[in-house]
Amino acid sequence: MEVAEKRAFGLTAAEMEQIKREIDKYKAEISKAKRQRKIVGVIAKHGLGYILNDSSIFRLFRKRNRSPEESEKLQKIGRRMRMVFEDLGPTFIKLGQVLVTRNDILPEEITLELESLLDKVPPIHFDYIKYILETELPEGLDTFESIDAEPIGSASLAQVYRARLKTGEDAAVKVLRPTVEKLFQTDISIIKKWARRLQKQLPVEMAASLDLNELLNDYYGGSMDELNLVREARTMEEHHKIAENRFEWLRGPDVYLATKNVLVMEFIDGWTIKDFPVDFFTFEERLQIMLDLAHYYIESFMNGNYHADAHGSNILICKKTRKAVPIDWGMIGKMDTMHTQAIFRFLMHTRLNQAEDAAECAMDVVMPTIYTDTIKLRDQYRAMFLNYVNSTQGEKYNWGRLVLELINIGMMNYCKIPNGLALWAKAFSATEGTARWICPEVSYHHVVESADTAVMKGVIGRRFNYRANATWITEFVKMFGTMPRRINKILEHFYYNDFRMNMQMRVDKRTENMANQIMNRLALTMIVASIIIATGLIMSNMPDVEFFGLTKAAIASTGLALGLVLGLYLLWRIWRTRKTRSFF
Repeated sequence: MEVAEKRAFGLTAAEMEQIKREIDKYKAEISKAKRQRKIVGVIAKHGLGYILNDSSIFRLFRKRNRSPEESEKLQKIGRRMRMVFEDLGPTFIKLGQVLVTRNDILPEEITLELESLLDKVPPIHFDYIKYILETELPEGLDTFESIDAEPIGSASLAQVYRARLKTGEDAAVKVLRPTVEKLFQTDISIIKKWARRLQKQLPVEMAASLDLNELLNDYYGGSMDELNLVREARTMEEHHKIAENRFEWLRGPDVYLATKNVLVMEFIDGWTIKDFPVDFFTFEERLQIMLDLAHYYIESFMNGNYHADAHGSNILICKKTRKAVPIDWGMIGKMDTMHTQAIFRFLMHTRLNQAEDAAECAMDVVMPTIYTDTIKLRDQYRAMFLNYVNSTQGEKYNWGRLVLELINIGMMNYCKIPNGLALWAKAFSATEGTARWICPEVSYHHVVESADTAVMKGVIGRRFNYRANATWITEFVKMFGTMPRRINKILEHFYYNDFRMNMQMRVDKRTENMANQIMNRLALTMIVASIIIATGLIMSNMPDVEFFGLTKAAIASTGLALGLVLGLYLLWRIWRTRKTRSFF
């Protein structure tokens, strides 16, 4: 691999100014109008617009038992979506990676295709990297004794280089691409605009359970955090302390230096979880690594701040220390700890074959809407949990799939899914895959069970923490202290016969839309009937005279034709409404 010494690749003032002008030029060319044309052009190029215009496609999204032909059709859509996302760059690649977690929205055939979404792009010229290092780091290129000119990794957001610091440590240098932030902001504004339009087209039941704008705000808020490497460095240091202080077989990479666009960290020489030689560890050592990783991730999940991309390729086995090292902390997930506690509670009940209790815990995770049949939802959860009692990781009903299926059932019953839950479920599923690679002899079911004590300690600690209960205590004191005065006010109103109750009836959106449709159609029916009746009266009673140059027959024919057109339009609207509702 070519190595470029600092003295050999230092930039002159003229070269620095030239690169700055080129970067500013590239940023100036990124505009909403140009990106919209680019997006539409790429969608048309891959034929995705033509396919999605076929209304029969959307009916397959909610169909459970699909024929082989229908599954193949969805696979083609997924393949075209993947190619579109890859062509449109980092914003859409990240969007595709999140859509992989949303089996509740997209069919499995599409999400499986999106899993192969490539986040590998040709590297930008090394001169641009030198410019960023020179301008971002306090000592510029003098920070390094040497740095490889060829990247060891090149993704849509950043490139990673191997280097040696002046102090002698081997380092991995992560550098953000110079135009990626401007591209993200432009694409996000376009996607949000389209999402608002799509939200208005959703059936009212689905719109109540799925807020696309809220989903995008949550996702892109986290994605923009990935564009700040100081945040990633801080997260790595926090989890490094947790791993090394609590777990024997885990450690994190040291962080040497971080700025907004550059992260200099320890270079880990090792294998990925999928590639390390099995004879490098004994069975007992592999089991201990799996337990430490599982307990570490479960603790992170319980705290609501976790590694959201915990698959085998992001965990290295260090050749020197023989410890597991989680890397790439750019994608961090967050979720309310009350939801995570409810999830681990229904996992405990499932292992004990307490399906009814597990279903009650699941109802604490999802949020039923006015369109949800809660009795049907509870029955479906109860039946699902029975399949996972004493399951093993090699079966169809493995624990990585459990939370994903909980989300799917909730969406099918028009429940609102908490933001971050789908990403949490995907990360939880990835931890099971990691456990399967490290120690396939032991079921993940038993691994999670071994963390029960830590889980219950966390649940009880939060429930009886005085800070968590401060609001409840304050409200109780307020109610108790003001109760005599409130009771006195109520009695005074009764005494003076002045007790009133204001009630306001609110109609849900679905009923309101249905009432509007009925009234519009009744009005249109009356207009059509009036035109036809008037036409008949003209034909039978009016004398044969002309009005504005039109004979009686011409006026009658025009009225009859207008009534016929309006009648056909009325029938078309009724048919179209039924067709739209059948999509979901």
